[in-house]
Amino acid sequence: MAETGKGMEKTLVQSLRESGVSRRGFLKFCTATASMMALPPNMAPAIAQALEKARRPSVIWLSFQECTGCTESLTRSHSPTVENLIFEHISLDYHHTLQAAAGEGAEAAREAAMAENEGQYIVVVDGSIPLGNPGYSTIAGISNLQMLEETVAGAAAVVAVGTCAAFGGLPHAKPNPTGAVSVSEIVKDKPVVNVSGCPPIPTVITGVLAHFLTFGSLPELDALGRPMAFFGKSIHDRCYRRPFYDKGLYAETFDDEGARKGWCLYRLGCKGPMAYNACATAKWNRGTSWPVESGHGCLGCSEPDFWDAGGFYNALSIPDSDITRQAVYVAGAGIALGAVAGAVNRSKQARAREEHEPVTIDDLDKRS
Repeated sequence: MAETGKGMEKTLVQSLRESGVSRRGFLKFCTATASMMALPPNMAPAIAQALEKARRPSVIWLSFQECTGCTESLTRSHSPTVENLIFEHISLDYHHTLQAAAGEGAEAAREAAMAENEGQYIVVVDGSIPLGNPGYSTIAGISNLQMLEETVAGAAAVVAVGTCAAFGGLPHAKPNPTGAVSVSEIVKDKPVVNVSGCPPIPTVITGVLAHFLTFGSLPELDALGRPMAFFGKSIHDRCYRRPFYDKGLYAETFDDEGARKGWCLYRLGCKGPMAYNACATAKWNRGTSWPVESGHGCLGCSEPDFWDAGGFYNALSIPDSDITRQAVYVAGAGIALGAVAGAVNRSKQARAREEHEPVTIDDLDKRS
């Protein structure tokens, strides 16, 4: 944990150089940051120029109704990484799970960070906020609602980390006994970025902070307040099993021939077509794998109300066109029939892509 207030005096590049990071290493860092934020490589010099002047921002991390999974996800990232560089060179002034201080000392650190960095600090929140009874979740005798409102008052921006903070998550699931709500249902006068996922991907969390460090602003967001760079496409559109879907080849059980061959898990309840996240490209555990690659369908954990969305293993409704396409593939034999099948397949692939194309804000405006 950084010393409150002092972290703001040094620029990020000064802190990196003091830690032994060379100019070459710094430029590599900038190139990796550009890639992480889905920016072209030629943006790296602009990022370097911005970061050389950027001050270490004060970050206050609040944990409410949560399982600590979001913090675990972040701290278990492998090293060395962009995540480590970023988190070693911001001023993380309050995080009651990670900080050494406790009791009155911990709350004094939060209050000092708020006072010394008013209007400039970032609040990161994981966990939902109970409104049914303030006593359901308290920290230092302060209700989650009171602490959130008090801390956000002087913040520059708020990052809701994890599906609980972004959409209410598991505490919000029916019958929602605590009256759990998301951060955005309470915070209306500050910009809120939702980094959903249960847990969220570490590079997505740090990508938002990297964007703020570089440009002094928040990244472009989708209709649910999530960074477009990471949530702009569905799991389905980025999935390596997508070609099997387009061919109508589905696993029917988790251990049948289709499953062993890596066929689409759509019929086993995979929520890939309705879930938007970067799991298929960012992956987990040093980029080793992700749930679908490990043989399990996507649960849609980055989406609102995913826990109540009809069951994890219930198959989504598959359009008749997909079943028809599969029949054409199975029946296809001979050059003439192959040509017909190819034409039908191209037409229906286009229809499938259209059906699962990510919905943009402009699309929502047109529909309304």
